[in-house]
Amino acid sequence: MSQSRATVNEECIATYNELKLNKKYKYIIFKLSDDNTQIVVESTSEDGPEYDDFRNKLISAQSKSKTGALGKGPRYAVYDVQYDLKSGEGTRNKITFIAWSPDEAGVLAKMVYASSKEALKRALPGIAFEVQANDEDDIEWQTLVTAVSKGTAAI
Repeated sequence: MSQSRATVNEECIATYNELKLNKKYKYIIFKLSDDNTQIVVESTSEDGPEYDDFRNKLISAQSKSKTGALGKGPRYAVYDVQYDLKSGEGTRNKITFIAWSPDEAGVLAKMVYASSKEALKRALPGIAFEVQANDEDDIEWQTLVTAVSKGTAAI
């Protein structure tokens, strides 16, 4: 359980295992339920283009405010980042956890997401890298690959 008392839904773990062990998905986007009691799967990469689709879903994510109005919303995501090494020594994959909390999101939503993040991360063993993203530039493909590969990727 997280500091916000949100629990991780079992579907999150099962879907993550499909990404990690069976390579069924390239990404998973998680969100808090409307009542902020559970972390649930919002979408996966089963269809459509991968990274652009993923990035657009994060950017357009919405959450309800206390008044019920919709606005930019935080999300958690896991992306299986694959890149080729500059040295020519092959291809690498790193399962990357992304905490998306856009600057325009409401304060309450950002606080609840921040206090629930560790519960989700603990439930998903094998994460190789974590990114805190607050701006669209933080989730540009080149920015992400450079960070994950520590500059060793051929981009």
